[in-house]
Amino acid sequence: MHQPSYDDVTAILEKSVADLGEKSRNAEIAFFGGSFTAIDRDYMLSLLQATKGYIDKFKGIRISTRPDCIDNEILGILKSYGVTSIELGAQSMDDVILNANNRGHTSFDVVKSSKLIKDYGFSLGLQMMTGLYMSDVQKDIYTAKAFISLKPDTVRIYPTVIMKDTDLANYYLNSNYIPYTLEKSVDLCAKLILMFEEADIAVIRLGLHYSDSLIVNSYGDNYHPAFKELCENKIFFDKFINYINKSDFVKENFKVFINSKSLSKFLGQKKSNYNTFLSMGYKFEIEFDDTLKKYDLYIN
Repeated sequence: MHQPSYDDVTAILEKSVADLGEKSRNAEIAFFGGSFTAIDRDYMLSLLQATKGYIDKFKGIRISTRPDCIDNEILGILKSYGVTSIELGAQSMDDVILNANNRGHTSFDVVKSSKLIKDYGFSLGLQMMTGLYMSDVQKDIYTAKAFISLKPDTVRIYPTVIMKDTDLANYYLNSNYIPYTLEKSVDLCAKLILMFEEADIAVIRLGLHYSDSLIVNSYGDNYHPAFKELCENKIFFDKFINYINKSDFVKENFKVFINSKSLSKFLGQKKSNYNTFLSMGYKFEIEFDDTLKKYDLYIN
């Protein structure tokens, strides 16, 4: 794989500024796809140096790295180059799971690095993976709760996808690892979204970006290109059903109130939620109440 050079970065940034114009001030320069602070130090510095002439055109620099590759020296360097956000590939807060998946760091590394990052004034992001080898739903929920206690600004959630020619693929093919089904992942991640939402932590990514290579080179059915949409549909499906079950009224001629920006989430993909509600005998009107949060609803 080609490693971007100083010249590559400057060329990308120059084109981005030209393409985005004033909108670039709402965008970030991002170094992702690896552990930025674990790469060769001189190479890391050359990439940061390449941003010098463009940093004032963007709102900041975001990097991702390993929890065990953060210390005071590193943070001082990142601060001096204008880095504003640091995301840690924590994945789990269960040391048994981290060890079984050869992550190379511990939950303590996540705690220690998170504190340092916040102490230096960076925005903290944490990344978790659900359904890892040796994990289960309750352990994934434990990780989410542990993340919340660290008070990150953002979270990314990645359901585990089994890539071919990996240790995980061997476990799967030898029946030593049973991945979550898509339905199980959606049910779990819908709950996680609400947990982070309640804690005022933004979920800025849910599921992997689509690529043909990902589809061709993976096993199982735990991937969907619109995974976050499925989870948000599930949130509204569950809230509607729970509300109905707790209420004492007839199935017809009632109103469901939601935020206007949440209409597609409530209706579901291809109106799957709405059609299911109709098939269950519920007849209602949808009204908008924009004082509601994006995942809230009430019925009158």
